[in-house]
Amino acid sequence: MSNSLSASKKVMKNYLSELLTEESPLPAVSQNKSSMSKPSASKEKELERLLQKVSVVEQKPIVEQKSSVSKKDLPKKTFSKRSVKEDIKEPVLTTAKAQGNLVTHKKKDYRDGDFQAMFFDVAGLLIAVPLIELGGIHNVEKTTPLMGKPSWFSGVMVYRDEKINVVDTALWVMPEKCDQKLKNSLNYQYIIMLSNSCWGLSAEKLVDTVVLKQHDVKWLDSPSKRPWLAGLVKDRMCALLDVDSLIKLLEEGMGNG
Repeated sequence: MSNSLSASKKVMKNYLSELLTEESPLPAVSQNKSSMSKPSASKEKELERLLQKVSVVEQKPIVEQKSSVSKKDLPKKTFSKRSVKEDIKEPVLTTAKAQGNLVTHKKKDYRDGDFQAMFFDVAGLLIAVPLIELGGIHNVEKTTPLMGKPSWFSGVMVYRDEKINVVDTALWVMPEKCDQKLKNSLNYQYIIMLSNSCWGLSAEKLVDTVVLKQHDVKWLDSPSKRPWLAGLVKDRMCALLDVDSLIKLLEEGMGNG
């Protein structure tokens, strides 16, 4: 990796730390990149079991055969398919922010005990999504851009007759820090589907799955200017997504910030 690319990723990491601690300060956490990007053998096996069972309605693996990730057992997650020929409602994707319309966090099933979360990597940044709200995982395929959409809207990808609205995650999370050099370095390989919606987040790497206890997360239960942020995973200093709130923001065409 070049020095310039390393510097850009360091800027992104620092920004994420500022983003998270701005909501609720946490003790300093060592940012050991090697430990974050290279999960242990046991974590890799957990991820393999997850990917085996993330499937579409035909119960076929969502990660295509070209993926190098193998697959084993975990509870099945499915999401509905939509035909390309159907009249699918496109996202509003307006540029104006709603005035005084803060999204509040509603009670989630995973707030009642231990829960699993999957961690994925974007430009060296870790982001977590509760496994129960993971709609599926796809390999990146051809994406068709649409005119007049926000810069973070990569376009529409068709997967087995389903239209997927693809989000450039780096651009959405921190647009002001994502310069051209970093954009050029991004190597998106996966699409992380959000619940049963038609929205998918671009990801460079799938890191691991972890069972989190309630006290592992600093929950943000009060109304927030970043409603997409459910909480902060303390030991990894990373964002845990509030998927429902994130979907709502995306459908309204609202970026982060």
